[in-house]
Amino acid sequence: MAVTTYKCPNCGAAMSFDSKTQKLACPSCGANLSVTDYDNYIKELDKEFGKADEADFKGEERDETASESNMKIFHCQSCGAELVTDKYTSATFCSYCGNPTLVEERLEGEFSPEYVIPFKIDRERAVSIYKDWLKKGPLTPKTLSKKSMIEKISGVYVPFWLYDFDANAQVNAAATRVRTIRRGDTEYIYTDHFQVYRDVTAEFDKLPADASKKMPDEQMDMLEPYNYADLVDFKGGYLQGYLSERYNYNSDELKDRAKVRASKYISDIARDTIQGYTTVNILGKRENIRNLGHDYVLLPVWMLNYSFNGKDYSFFLNGQTGKIVADRPISTKRTVFFSLLIFILAFVIINIGGLLLW
Repeated sequence: MAVTTYKCPNCGAAMSFDSKTQKLACPSCGANLSVTDYDNYIKELDKEFGKADEADFKGEERDETASESNMKIFHCQSCGAELVTDKYTSATFCSYCGNPTLVEERLEGEFSPEYVIPFKIDRERAVSIYKDWLKKGPLTPKTLSKKSMIEKISGVYVPFWLYDFDANAQVNAAATRVRTIRRGDTEYIYTDHFQVYRDVTAEFDKLPADASKKMPDEQMDMLEPYNYADLVDFKGGYLQGYLSERYNYNSDELKDRAKVRASKYISDIARDTIQGYTTVNILGKRENIRNLGHDYVLLPVWMLNYSFNGKDYSFFLNGQTGKIVADRPISTKRTVFFSLLIFILAFVIINIGGLLLW
């Protein structure tokens, strides 16, 4: 298994993608290069010295052993430590020295993404957002604010399929419009009946469906929307310093899920065109939804998984927009404390009020 590390042209240290500058940055000498410039630099090395030197520069290595089940073992290019990943991991880093590493084999061929939205929110900002989220929950357990917990927040590129659909909906409905007319002391109520027909066509671009078994579909849907104007052609450099995995579900396996969303959207659009009636009763609907194509992309997510009182919770943060989707556990001790505090305050206020009246 080939693994790759992007090394600094100046000092040879491992470079990571900096979401603030949107460039590869060297933590050792401070050098920075755009991902495109770095790839061009490697191509020039290839022309001048051949692929062997390019491999040496990027730190390419072959997997020495593979464990049983679906785990793979390879060695860190910086410190030599053994790194273990599952068969889907495409980007990771050494837990001993922090060296970022790509598993090239899982980013090639059918597993090569067309596009990626690079992280716009760096780790410092993600931690700050997480801490602000904690402050908004006075009953949140203190353990969630411990340094050891915060250090577990990870930036992950999640695999998604983006689908394009052409959709048509033909709707038949029975509608009524009630009119009230007063003549003298008499009030007349008229109910007009209408047969309504709508024929609506729309195109939906980039309907997302996450392709990871590890990520919960509901939470990933709630992290939307992403601004797809930030999609760029995929290059491995964007993954440096972050975790990533290849897709678990191919495009055919998730197409029906995306099609359900397209169906709902076209139905809602058709229904919203029927306005100005007192009542509307849909009698029949016919849809034609055609898949125009799909793209395999990686989207940025900050995440933290934790357990409290035997129950699992998750914190997800859209790595582009900063939108939060999270479960908040409640501390029993804090609940009791605040309940007693409220009771005591209420008791004091009532008694002070009684004394003033006396």
